[in-house]
Amino acid sequence: MQINGKTALITGGATRIGKAITLMLAQAGANVVVNYHASAASASATVQEATRYGVSAMAWPCDVSDPAAVQAMADAAIERFGGVDIVVNNASYFGQIAVPTADLTMWQRVTRISIDGTFYVSNALIPSMQARGGGVIVNLLDLSAWQPWPRYTAHAVGKAAMLALTRQLALELAPTIRVNALAAGPVLPPDHSSPEEEQRMASRTLLKRWGVPDDATNAVRYLIEAEFATGSVLVVDGGEQLM
Repeated sequence: MQINGKTALITGGATRIGKAITLMLAQAGANVVVNYHASAASASATVQEATRYGVSAMAWPCDVSDPAAVQAMADAAIERFGGVDIVVNNASYFGQIAVPTADLTMWQRVTRISIDGTFYVSNALIPSMQARGGGVIVNLLDLSAWQPWPRYTAHAVGKAAMLALTRQLALELAPTIRVNALAAGPVLPPDHSSPEEEQRMASRTLLKRWGVPDDATNAVRYLIEAEFATGSVLVVDGGEQLM
């Protein structure tokens, strides 16, 4: 799919890697819908940056784990732009839990965003994509989909479910809509990380260094534009998976 002239919706598109993806798509000529939950100021700033590329942009507050709110967001995007061609499911909540636990709040919060949210957003926009003759969905994973991480049970299960959903939707929606996933490694340090922590993370890759946000955004762009790619998972992690 050629990105220029299309409309893309990016969940969690106001900050960090979501913002980088939003701006990549805007620079490539797509109108963008920036979904956010609590980052209103960041969403407004991202919209302003996107419009500098000559495209239209809008921000929309929505908890993707709420199906009614997701439908309202989809309706607003369709009303504004006539439909959506590209969906990037990036929203996540990086919460830790203990196992066993007596408090299911964090489990539910994490999995409802990663699993339910990915399905709700895709499901709400699939009819619009079909009506426009096609579309692309890209889901953002990480290595926890394959490798368990201590204290991140909910996160890992959510990403593994997103991997399964990527393949299932690719099967169900072919040939009209293509569905792929990106599993990115360390391309953007966590907020407030120390130099020592960042060095430890770099040492876990074969290349012994961090990537950059462009490594992830270029991969997303490839998955959107590659007409023969569906049900695919692209790992861009500097070889971390092999360590």
